[in-house]
Amino acid sequence: MATLPFLPDAAAELARKGDTAGLAALIKADLAVDAQDTKGNTLLMLASYHGKAETVAMLLKACATVDLRNAKGQTPLGGVAFKGYVDIATLLLDAGADPVTDQGGSTPADFATLAGKTEILALLQSRRDNAAQPTRWYSKLIGWVRRS
Repeated sequence: MATLPFLPDAAAELARKGDTAGLAALIKADLAVDAQDTKGNTLLMLASYHGKAETVAMLLKACATVDLRNAKGQTPLGGVAFKGYVDIATLLLDAGADPVTDQGGSTPADFATLAGKTEILALLQSRRDNAAQPTRWYSKLIGWVRRS
C-alpha cells in the first residue's frame, strides 16, 4: 500500500481553523491535498470535523479524496455525522462520499445515532435510499473496489 505524503502541522492547523485562502495557497505551492498527519487525518478530515464548510468546499474542488480513511478507519463523513454538520455532510455526499461505508466497525449513521444527530440521520437515510443500485457487472465492480 502506497504511503501518502506527510501533512505538516502548520497546514493541519490551517484546516482546523478554516483558513481557506492559506490552504489554497499551500496546495497551489504543491502541498498534496491528500497528505496525512501521524493519525492518518487529511486536510479534508480536519476541516470537516471542525465545521469549516468553506474550506471543505475548496478542498473538494481541489480533488481531495472524499472517503480517504484515517488510522481509525474513519472517513470525513463519519466525523461529520458525529458532530452534526449537515451542510458539510451534504457537501461530502454531493462529492460522492459513501453514506454506508464501514468506519472501523461502525457507519456514519451509527455515529449520528450515538451523538443524537437526527438531522444527519435523516440525510444519510435519504441518500442511502436514493442511491442508484448497480445494474451492470462493471458498476458492481467499481462499487466493490471503492469499498476495498
